[in-house]
Amino acid sequence: MTDLPDPNRPPRSEFFGASQPLIVFDGVCVFCSGFVQLILKLDREKRFRFATAQSPFGEALFRKYGLATDNYETNLAIIDGAAFTKLDSFIAVMAALGWPWRAARLLLVLPRPLRDWLYDRVAKNRYALFGRKDSCEIPSAELRQRLIG
Repeated sequence: MTDLPDPNRPPRSEFFGASQPLIVFDGVCVFCSGFVQLILKLDREKRFRFATAQSPFGEALFRKYGLATDNYETNLAIIDGAAFTKLDSFIAVMAALGWPWRAARLLLVLPRPLRDWLYDRVAKNRYALFGRKDSCEIPSAELRQRLIG
């Protein structure tokens, strides 16, 4: 349980060759945008970059990794060349932030089908539970500096 989830879905790629981790998120989802704001606060080294799934770059990444582009029911994190989706994305992002956030790896005790099932329940109901914006919000100055696409 010391390693990150095996990113056997989707495969490693040089499509995004930057050395900094990237999070692609649903820009109209209040919950997803809140997660990005949390990472902005926790990422003291300012390593993470971000892209909305609705941007041409984000949509291209979703297609590259075989993810639906008509709805964005997962986020995508690319860390050290490996792509992660669903709850594994959250675990990988938190682990990359260091201690104490890497304790999220404890979620790896759950079998992947259960992790995916839990993630899917929240993802399918995220707009009802947390709300939806009419469009992607105007990013803060800090987010603008780290936004790609």
